[in-house]
Amino acid sequence: MAHRSMATRRKFLTGFSTALVASRLAPQLSAATPEPSAATPYADKNGRWEATIRRGLDYLAKTQSSRGQWNTPPYPAAIAALAGTAMICQGSTITQGPYAKYIARTADYLISQSQKNGLIGDPDNDQRYTYSHGFAMLFLSQVLGEEGLQDRRDDLVEVLNGAVSFCGKAQTSAGGWGYVSAKDGNDYDEGSTTITQVQGLRGCRNAGIPVPGEIIEAAKRYIYSCQNEDGGISYSSQQKGSSRPAITAASLAALYNAGDYDSKKVPEMLAYCRKELYSISKEDSLFGHWHYTYLYYAQVVYRQGGEEWPGFRDRLYDRIADEQLSDGSWDSPMIHKVYTTACNLIMLQLDKGYLPIFQR
Repeated sequence: MAHRSMATRRKFLTGFSTALVASRLAPQLSAATPEPSAATPYADKNGRWEATIRRGLDYLAKTQSSRGQWNTPPYPAAIAALAGTAMICQGSTITQGPYAKYIARTADYLISQSQKNGLIGDPDNDQRYTYSHGFAMLFLSQVLGEEGLQDRRDDLVEVLNGAVSFCGKAQTSAGGWGYVSAKDGNDYDEGSTTITQVQGLRGCRNAGIPVPGEIIEAAKRYIYSCQNEDGGISYSSQQKGSSRPAITAASLAALYNAGDYDSKKVPEMLAYCRKELYSISKEDSLFGHWHYTYLYYAQVVYRQGGEEWPGFRDRLYDRIADEQLSDGSWDSPMIHKVYTTACNLIMLQLDKGYLPIFQR
């Protein structure tokens, strides 16, 4: 199933646009990048952020392999899904735009990683395969609606249906997820992987893939069970302790995706995150997970809208732009440059509003 229509896909892409196929050179890619719609409240400072985005996207395009992945030994499927998501945030789709070829390659690669049990990833070489599964669900659900070839749509629907089924079976008795399935991980759960599953499931549901409501309800109960008196969220239901800003921010984003805006606990979580993160925290205060933290907290502040978003956005985007390397990437203190680059690009493009999962 995973490979049966790649030739059709590539034949279609080859004929799609001569200029697109020849666009591996960064200047050509940059020149072709469409501007955000006039209705989008995106106030770039002298074009600086847009130039930063273009350099970052060009870096991802240049470093992608012909198989649709990146040279990232840890978490290859997860990082590919994040990089592909950064490209569709720009406005390109799986069939149109300057990054269409690269998005389609990413989809091909992730489909090829679909296992018989529904997992998207490689359990033999990835000790934390639920990250890959969640990010892959998110990416593939966002491209499904733009797929123009029926056989490829059928592949995507089949993969995503299997992925949702795997998610339900992998959920722990507490309602969360661990680095691996509940069966493989002795029913252990932790917050960061739980969030990737919830957001991926929401993307699937938005794309028309059936998602049992009880999976989401159990996940919401899990998040609230990990809340501490200060409003923050602990690392795990089995390892409660001090609140974690990163997991609290990610939990809020996931709750918003799950449609839970009005819970009495949400304001407590918001207050905790505002205290810990709104001023743009330093790297060392976030256990080395600055980019993960702000990938989600930026979504939270953006979804809140109002007067807080513009000021926060300006500080965040200026910091990200300041730290970009000459090749268009960003350094990574823990994982890989492609991971950091993808996270930063997703944050930088929230205001464009192209991706359904991140829209207000």
